Amino acid sequence: MRFVYIVLFLCNMLSYSQTYTVASLDFTGLKKTKASYIRKITRTKPQQLLDSVRIEADIRRLKQLPFISYASYTVETNTATQKAKVTYDLKENFTIIPAVSIWTSDSDEFAYRLGLFEFNGLGRNITIGGFGQQDIFFSYGFRFRAPNLFGRRLGLALNYQDFSSEEPVFFNNTIAEYKYQNRSSEVSLLYQLNFTNIVEVGINYFNEKYEYLRGATDPAIPQNLDVDKIQYKFLYTYNSLEYNYQYLEGWKNILTVQYVHSADPGQEVLNDFVIAWNDILYFKRIGTTGNFASRLRLGIATNDETPFAPFSVDNNLNIRGVGNTIDRGTAAIVLNTEYRHTLFEKKWFVLQGNLFIDSGTWRNPGGALAEDLTDVRNVRVYPGAGIRLIHK
Repeated sequence: MRFVYIVLFLCNMLSYSQTYTVASLDFTGLKKTKASYIRKITRTKPQQLLDSVRIEADIRRLKQLPFISYASYTVETNTATQKAKVTYDLKENFTIIPAVSIWTSDSDEFAYRLGLFEFNGLGRNITIGGFGQQDIFFSYGFRFRAPNLFGRRLGLALNYQDFSSEEPVFFNNTIAEYKYQNRSSEVSLLYQLNFTNIVEVGINYFNEKYEYLRGATDPAIPQNLDVDKIQYKFLYTYNSLEYNYQYLEGWKNILTVQYVHSADPGQEVLNDFVIAWNDILYFKRIGTTGNFASRLRLGIATNDETPFAPFSVDNNLNIRGVGNTIDRGTAAIVLNTEYRHTLFEKKWFVLQGNLFIDSGTWRNPGGALAEDLTDVRNVRVYPGAGIRLIHK
């Protein structure tokens, strides 16, 4: 009898350990997206051995796509043929998205930005669109991004913008206001090492102009600058975020390194420089309706003593509530934290409330790193509250 039990146990173990071959990979829920594109970027293929780890990786990757709001899968097995039918169930987002931003500042000007972007062009994860902005001066830009244009791993991005703004320039404890204009054309290659690691290298040719408007003057600070520059860019992204509609959990890291070369060696205030910053993003689900979100940015640049330092302290960029470009620096530490809570959810619409605390500090141009970053005069902390309107 003991021998019979042993035989039954071994047969049971063998039945659980048998392998299956993927007979077919099907998709449900696709409307705009091309099935051929999904097949190209996923790792599970027909005639492969069934691998649950590979399927889970596919689902995580699909959830990260801007046009997929949710993804799940089913597996149907046939023990007689040892074949498996794998089905990915995908819920698509509406991907032609208008962008509307309206803001004011302490100088009482009214500013806005209007844009329109398609995030799933041709059903192949192509982003294309543009914006127009009025913030004292008019600006506009266009963007094209196709992460899988040349295959599963290699893609292309193109950007053009003509951006103008009124910028304060700080020197000798005084302030001058300049009109700043940047016309740039950029091309980048995108390479996906795997589902979580992406590398981007690019080159940007741009023209910078500074035109004095009002405020303090100094013989050493030019009132007009017109400089052509070339920027070489390297960007590395690690993304292990888990997406569940409006909720996120996990880590994301973005490292950006740029070398900017001036094509006009005759001027002395916009020299060549290196700038790098690293963003660490962390998200944590709290209960069923809460989400903690944070971003830590560490940045450093060539420490030239110039009023045109590359890092700016600005409530539209890093520290909400601090004001429009209150200072500049050559290094920065910024921590953004917030708690998001779903107040209302029905079908496709979500209303979230959020409480946040933003803080940061920076190194003054030509200053000492440790001393400036720990100087209480350079530290800013701003709490606040807001709402988020989300289309699922």
